[in-house]
Amino acid sequence: MRVLVVEDEEFLAEMIAEGLRRDALAVDVAHDGVKALERLRLGDYDVVVLDRDLPGLHGDEVCRHVVEARLLTRVLMLTAADSVRERVAGLGLGADDYLSKPFAYEELLARVLALGRRARPALPPVIERAGIAVDTARRQAFRDGR
Repeated sequence: MRVLVVEDEEFLAEMIAEGLRRDALAVDVAHDGVKALERLRLGDYDVVVLDRDLPGLHGDEVCRHVVEARLLTRVLMLTAADSVRERVAGLGLGADDYLSKPFAYEELLARVLALGRRARPALPPVIERAGIAVDTARRQAFRDGR
C-alpha cells in the first residue's frame, strides 16, 4: 500500500512515516499543499493522510483536487481542529475519514489500513495470466483449462 503523509510539522510527519514504514507500507512525505499536489500528480497513492492547515496550499484545496480529479486515493484528514463542525466540514469536502490530534498511532494505522482496503476495486475471484488461472475462492489452479 502506498501512503502520502502531508503534514507541515516535520517531526510529526516523520514519526507517522516511520511508523507506517515499520508496518510495511510505502510512504512519501510532503510538508505543504503544493508539494502534496506534485506528489499526487506523479504517483498513485492508496491513502493520503492530510493535515488541513498547511502552508502554501490549504489541505482543503488538496482534498478538493483528489475529489475533482477522481483519484482512487482515499483521504484521511488529520488535524488539531476537533469540533463537530470542523469534522463535518472536512468530510463534506470529500474526505473519507477524519482523525483529530492528538491521536493514538494504533488508531491512525487501523484507519489507514481500512481506507487502503477500499482504495482499489477488489480483485476478481479468478486471476488469469498466460494460460494459468487461479481461483482464490476455491483454492484451485488451472493451466490451459486443466
